[in-house]
Amino acid sequence: MNNGSKEILKKPVQYLKGVGESRARLFQRLGLFTVEDVITHFPREYEDRGNLKSIIELWDGETCAFEGIVASQITETRLRKGLTIYKLLIRDHTGMITATWFNQHYIKNVFTVGEGYVFYGKISKKYRSIEVQSPVYELVKDGGMKNTCRIIPVYPATTNLTQNVIRSVISNALEQVDGKLEDILPQNLRNTYKLCEINYAVQNIHFPGTEEDFKNARYRLAFEELLLLQLGLLSIKNALGESKKGIQFKPHAEINEFVDKLPFKLTNAQKKVFEEIQKDMESDKVMNRLVQGDVGSGKTIVAVLALFKAIRNGYQGTLMVPTEILAEQHYKSIVPLLEPYGIQVALLTGSQTKKQKAEILEGIKSGRVDIVIGTHALIEENVEFDKLGLVVTDEQHRFGVRQRAALSKKGDNPDVIVMTATPIPRTLALILYGDLDISIIDELPPGRKPIETYAADNSMRERINNFIRKKVQEGRQVYIVCPLVEDSETVEAKSAMETAERIANHDFRDLKVGLIHGKMKHKEKEAVMKGFVEQDINILVSTTVIEVGVNVPNATVMLIENAERFGLAQLHQLRGRVGRGQHQSYCILYNESKSDISKERMQVMQKTNDGFIISEKDLELRGPGEFFGTRQHGIPELKIANLYKDIEILKTAQQAAADILKEDRLLKKEENRRLREVIQEKFKEKMNALSLN
Repeated sequence: MNNGSKEILKKPVQYLKGVGESRARLFQRLGLFTVEDVITHFPREYEDRGNLKSIIELWDGETCAFEGIVASQITETRLRKGLTIYKLLIRDHTGMITATWFNQHYIKNVFTVGEGYVFYGKISKKYRSIEVQSPVYELVKDGGMKNTCRIIPVYPATTNLTQNVIRSVISNALEQVDGKLEDILPQNLRNTYKLCEINYAVQNIHFPGTEEDFKNARYRLAFEELLLLQLGLLSIKNALGESKKGIQFKPHAEINEFVDKLPFKLTNAQKKVFEEIQKDMESDKVMNRLVQGDVGSGKTIVAVLALFKAIRNGYQGTLMVPTEILAEQHYKSIVPLLEPYGIQVALLTGSQTKKQKAEILEGIKSGRVDIVIGTHALIEENVEFDKLGLVVTDEQHRFGVRQRAALSKKGDNPDVIVMTATPIPRTLALILYGDLDISIIDELPPGRKPIETYAADNSMRERINNFIRKKVQEGRQVYIVCPLVEDSETVEAKSAMETAERIANHDFRDLKVGLIHGKMKHKEKEAVMKGFVEQDINILVSTTVIEVGVNVPNATVMLIENAERFGLAQLHQLRGRVGRGQHQSYCILYNESKSDISKERMQVMQKTNDGFIISEKDLELRGPGEFFGTRQHGIPELKIANLYKDIEILKTAQQAAADILKEDRLLKKEENRRLREVIQEKFKEKMNALSLN
């Protein structure tokens, strides 16, 4: 990119025609600070306003464009305080139509009788009258229609920033950069994949001349975005592999003895994944492996086997988890397995006393502690290892890339295992964890009963309450999950506090009801969880704080209020809190929404217990944006590509990225110079976190 165009792109948004200081603040709310931000603020949809109709052709309920001449002055009718209607008569050679605006006081001074305008809006036909409500309008004699007579972009917006203003400012920005954008994609790549040139692409993604222009522009921009993502992640992976020599662990026969003496048999999937891990550990490259497995698939024992191998090779290991409850649970389940082998396991959490911490820290530093299980407390500066060889993080999406890196830095290039029970479609996993190798435990241990899942509405409440009472009388326990902690005036959804109060005082006043949520102090949460684990509490009302953690085999009913407010993957995670013991378990989803998408999501939950099928559907129905926050992964957000709809483009871009790096591993060739510069800029955060920049 030449310096001239660089300067234009970095120019603050307030210096664009039509912006100024106060409007710049509105654009900044949308994350638009520079000219470059503005031209890459892509439309979320388009309206075809190019097909002009005559008034007689308009039909009820449609949103369309028509041309007409102003036939009257504006009339003003004040219906009540705060509600004034403005009406305007418009005619063409086929008939008359009334345009109506509400509380738009400025509209009185806009139109001139006898002038021709193009209008665009929603048509309403009642009896013999025909109306268009709050139409967009443009004067015909002005020409250069920006808001009618063409395919019109509709942008993500904010209060007090209209679509017309956004379009106008983007149009002004495009004029400034027209023909000056330097293409970062090499010509030979564009030829191979039939990609249009960047200036054409940016112009036609905003204001396409034809549908073909739009398709070409979108394909090019989505391809570029996904290519940069793949190149960035593969470059990080290459750099990790090249820059760091890993520990070469040796095979150890005692592992087979350890496996044989486990109180259960490993599944074939667990064996396969552990083989992949062993192969990594025995190579001289640093292992960076993601172990994906549905709730209950047995990821933890695979991690324990890897930790056992590290210890028997004279190294220490660590397991970092997102909550103290989960850390304690892992500690209690792992100690009995490793104690017979003389392996010292310690627990390190934020709530321990100074004395407890000091003792554990000394044990870690001296090497007396072999494995330490803990929360974020593990990455504090005062935690020093004697010889850290293996780092395991559980529920990786709860940690940022920096935290994972900070823990790794406590050893000399230790191997890394990342575990997640959040099922992620493989395509998305390749994006989020492109710097990792992926292993999947795709088999549940034998004998686990599928959880019976039912969607219900409020008409079923009494029947479901009776069912809950019956289960409690049988000795079982129940989770009730709510989307909010406290009542909210802005969101209509049941709060955990309100629900706990109602249940404790009305529905189940004879039962013991506990409440747990994220705003509670740690000790309070721990006490409630302990009460539930020890069966002193029959019903636990909670927010999603229990999504990850506690293993209570006696809990067999998971009831989720306002299930429509949760993503499918999250519903599946919550459902996975039950079904952990010998008794049949149930998940009841209260769905308060009437929308088709909500009904479809409930059907998916009822049909399958397979987390990977559910995650694919979640990606399809909600799109990738909400599905998984990419920010904490240090990955740039996608502005135009959609990981579900653009799966074929993604595959092509992945192939292109692999081919480029095969020819030019470090992107040193002149033709790839701009690609390298852009990748370094986009992945700066991730590279810094991993000390690669």
